[in-house]
Amino acid sequence: MIFIVVIASILIAAVTIYQYSEQAEDYHNMRLERKEEAIKAAITYELDRDTIKEFETILLPSILEKKLNEISDIHNLDINIYNLSGGLLRSSYVDDATDTTDTNLSKDIMKLIMINPDHRTVVQKTTVDGNKFKSSYSYLFGSYDQPIGIIGVPYLQDNTFQEEELKEFLERLSLVYILILFIAIVLAYFLSKYITKSLENVSRRMRQTTVDRSNEKIILSDASQEITNLVDSYNSMIDQIEDSAVKLAQSERKHAWREMAKQVAHEIKNPLTPMRLTVQSFNHNFDQNDPDIQSKLNEFCESLIQQIDIMSQIASAFSNFAQMPSENKEELNIVEEVKKSLDIFHEPFISYLPEKEEIITKVDKIQLTRIVTNLVTNAIHALVKCPDPFIKVRVYETNENVCIEVEDNGKGIEKEDASRIFEPKFTTKSSGMGLGLPMVKNIVEAYNGSITFVSAVNESTVFSVSLPKE
Repeated sequence: MIFIVVIASILIAAVTIYQYSEQAEDYHNMRLERKEEAIKAAITYELDRDTIKEFETILLPSILEKKLNEISDIHNLDINIYNLSGGLLRSSYVDDATDTTDTNLSKDIMKLIMINPDHRTVVQKTTVDGNKFKSSYSYLFGSYDQPIGIIGVPYLQDNTFQEEELKEFLERLSLVYILILFIAIVLAYFLSKYITKSLENVSRRMRQTTVDRSNEKIILSDASQEITNLVDSYNSMIDQIEDSAVKLAQSERKHAWREMAKQVAHEIKNPLTPMRLTVQSFNHNFDQNDPDIQSKLNEFCESLIQQIDIMSQIASAFSNFAQMPSENKEELNIVEEVKKSLDIFHEPFISYLPEKEEIITKVDKIQLTRIVTNLVTNAIHALVKCPDPFIKVRVYETNENVCIEVEDNGKGIEKEDASRIFEPKFTTKSSGMGLGLPMVKNIVEAYNGSITFVSAVNESTVFSVSLPKE
């Protein structure tokens, strides 16, 4: 609407300027024509009154010498009289500012006058000192309709009045169109708000649409047909989403059951192998005469009880149809707890390198044990067929975090496997369910921590876990 108003105002202004220009041109042409005819009539009258018809051409200069200035004053125009060869016979002057008199007519003008079959007036446009003139040239006829001379009338084309009128009209027109433009802007604003009001409502409802809760349908009473069709499509989509959400929930529950069963089985199986090895090692090396037998027995029992507690928690969660053990944060010396988690592993190539003897943080003891156990177990599996294996477990702290690193010199992680290492069910082992590292990642992220790794194939792999102290 605004564009149409602006274009219309420009076009109307252009047409108006063109029309005023054409009207001014027509006005001056008609005025010059009337003046020329009146001057001719006056000169003819004087000739008819004062001369003998046979001597009009001869007596023309003397007659005009008496009456030319008087005729010029009456019509307020310069008058030039030329002989038939273009030579100037007589001339009158209105004032010096409009002195456009030439001694003789130019060859071009004479040619135009002579080749004019109907003896029509020849008009020449000139500019003198910034003033625009229209000079008309035509034959002056005697009593026998024979040309006795050429009359030239220089006419000053003054457009001052027309220009003032045009300026005043354009100013008024501008005020009208400014008002129309303002009305168009206001009207366009409210009209667009009315049109988009329904679209905003639909857009807001669409942004709120989700599959995990009930969605409200849109009800509009005063919308256009196009918006109504859009709303009907949206409401139909809501019905389809509700049906799909029910099916999705059923599918997710079944999938969750399967994943829980796999996860529980993996978590229970994870400590069983080192526990079995621990029991076998203790049974093989048991010596009742050993003076430290009681201390070793206590350490052995404490390690087994800790792993049994973990399996008990997982089994309880599974039997109660719940999730994995929830967080139970408590202040712990993480250096000591990581050492306890490593006590179930008896591989001689495992080194524990804490930065300090005591690093206090708030963390769930069971979940911390699961993190360390999973990472060390994976490191041990990576060392198969390694000629000089080692695993280094480091614990240190930064300003706000506690860090645990597990380094091994095993086979490493292939580049194509790096992006999938934390995906559930992804594993590079012939046995295993691929749930260990995803579970560790979930535990770490639940604490707003992070887990990263750096690996070089057949050289080393370092897993780094960072947990906030609070």
